[in-house]
Amino acid sequence: MDGEVGENSFEHGRLGTLRRWGRFLCGPWNPRFKDVLTWQLCKTVAMGQALSILICGTAVTCQYLANAGVETPMLQSFLNYTLLLLTYTLVLAFRRGENNIVRILKTKWWKYLLMALTDVEANYTVVKAYQYTTLTSIQLLDCFVIPVLMVLSWIFLKTRYRPLHVIAVAVCLLGVGAMVGADLLAGRDQGSSSHVLLGDGLVLVSAALYAVSNVCQEYTVKNLSRVEFLGMMGLFGTLISGVQMAIFESKAVPVINWNLKICLLFVVYTVCMYGLYSFMPVVVKMTSATAVNLSLLTADLFSLFCGMFLFHYNFSGLYIVSFVVITLGFIMFNIVPTYTADQSYSNNDRAYNLASSAEVQQDGDIVVDLGQENQDRTGSSHKAHCNGFCSQK
Repeated sequence: MDGEVGENSFEHGRLGTLRRWGRFLCGPWNPRFKDVLTWQLCKTVAMGQALSILICGTAVTCQYLANAGVETPMLQSFLNYTLLLLTYTLVLAFRRGENNIVRILKTKWWKYLLMALTDVEANYTVVKAYQYTTLTSIQLLDCFVIPVLMVLSWIFLKTRYRPLHVIAVAVCLLGVGAMVGADLLAGRDQGSSSHVLLGDGLVLVSAALYAVSNVCQEYTVKNLSRVEFLGMMGLFGTLISGVQMAIFESKAVPVINWNLKICLLFVVYTVCMYGLYSFMPVVVKMTSATAVNLSLLTADLFSLFCGMFLFHYNFSGLYIVSFVVITLGFIMFNIVPTYTADQSYSNNDRAYNLASSAEVQQDGDIVVDLGQENQDRTGSSHKAHCNGFCSQK
């Protein structure tokens, strides 16, 4: 009898320890297996990998263009922004009311100009980095975008992370380390090493610019609309990339041998970039900019898999390990939802009121029904939260 009681006490204590660890990692959310493997999570993972495949398409076409002696990054960006201009900007032009393009330009033109400038320069600096540093350095330092994103989201979007999110990011970065190790073993440490410090600095600048651009994108698509964001990016991105193309690539563009193969490569690159820009805000709205960038870590792996067949790269088993580890980290990040500072304050107030109500009931005094008050307070807090961060329907 005493033995059974001891075993039950030990089992109960072990379950209590697991619950405490679960609460520490996941917060108040108590996950069950059916709550973890949901259709929403599977759809998020699939959409994230679709974005990686689009980036893989741009990488493969860029490699083919580079092999053909075509190095015109601003022209390629200009074509993408022009396509955005001809679709989303025109949609804004035909809108009526407060969401019309004229009203947007009158009130927020300088904000979108800075956002487009950040995005254009982020693309340009990472391409320039390949001229000065190695592929390994770029793959490692480009991960700098994720901690910068988390810090900017914490400050400006008031996003709060659980310890499990930090662990998930560490797991994804471990997968990147395995990928870089596989590259070194396969002898794929490509790129220039003439000015390593300059190249590494350009990668870090590009990562910071991408982080700023992605935070702005998340705020815009969750508060305003995806069409407005893409329309303004198309308008100002076309202007900025067009000016830079005229300055830096005025001699490189005329000497391009415009045969059928080169034209098809430009078309495929532009379509992939257009799909990436059009599709990425959808995934950002479902999850967050940080989660999307974690999913994009597999893009290099898709490029490597394609390179094995197209460019005869050597295969390493670490590539498979890297893909599995990065995907596992991405799933871990999306299992537990992030929250905002406003939500945490609301939950703390509600917990305090429920505890106070329970104490009053226990003492036998007059019980005040705080249910409606909590509901009103939570509703008003949620309304204030939505005014800042939820999408308009």
